Amino acid sequence: MYTLYYSPGTASMAVHLALLETGAPYQLELVDFSTRQQRSAEYLRLNPLGRVPLLLIDGQPHVESGALLMMIADRHPQARLAPPLGSAQRLAWYQWIVYLSNALGASYRYWFYPPDLGASEHPAPVRVALQARIEAVWTLLEAQLSASGPYLLGDEFSAADLQLIMYMRWSRNMPRPALEWPALRRFAALLRARSSWQRLCDIEQLGEWRS
Repeated sequence: MYTLYYSPGTASMAVHLALLETGAPYQLELVDFSTRQQRSAEYLRLNPLGRVPLLLIDGQPHVESGALLMMIADRHPQARLAPPLGSAQRLAWYQWIVYLSNALGASYRYWFYPPDLGASEHPAPVRVALQARIEAVWTLLEAQLSASGPYLLGDEFSAADLQLIMYMRWSRNMPRPALEWPALRRFAALLRARSSWQRLCDIEQLGEWRS
C-alpha cells in the first residue's frame, strides 16, 4: 500500500498518474496549500522540504517526483513504465527523467515562486529569461518528438511521458504554452486520452486542460 501526499495540479501529478497506471492500491492525503499545511510541523516531520509529492512506501517517506517515478516503475515492472533493465532505452529513460527534472522542474520553481529568488515579483528581465529557458526546452522536445516520437522513447510509452505531460500542463497560462509546438500538441493528445489522465482529473477535480 502506498500513501501519496498531494496537492491537485502540482508536482504530485506525475506520481499520481504512475500509481494509476500500475493499478496498485494507494491512498491519498491532501496537503492543503491554501492553509500552508505543507509548512505544518506534522508535515515537516515527514518531509523537511515542505513540498509535495511525498510518497510513503511501506510506511517510509520518499520525495522528489522524478525519483518516485523510478521507484514505482522498478516496483511494478508489469506496468511497463520503464524499458527493461540493461537496455539502451532504459539508459535514455533515466536521462529524460533527470533532464526534465533539472531543465523544467527547477525553472518552473523560480517562475511560480519569485521569493525563491529573493523577490515578491520577478523583475522583467528575470521573467523574460525564465520564459526563454522554458521555451528552449519545448523547442528541444519538439525536435525529439518530431524525429523519434510519438513518445519520448519512440513508440514505447513510459513514466517519462507522465512527467512531461505534467510540466506541459503547467505552461498553460504562460505567454507561449507548450501546445503551440505541433509535436508536443500531438503528444499531449495521446497522454490526455489515457484512462489514467481522465481518472486523475476526476479525482483531483482538474477541469482545466483536461482534454
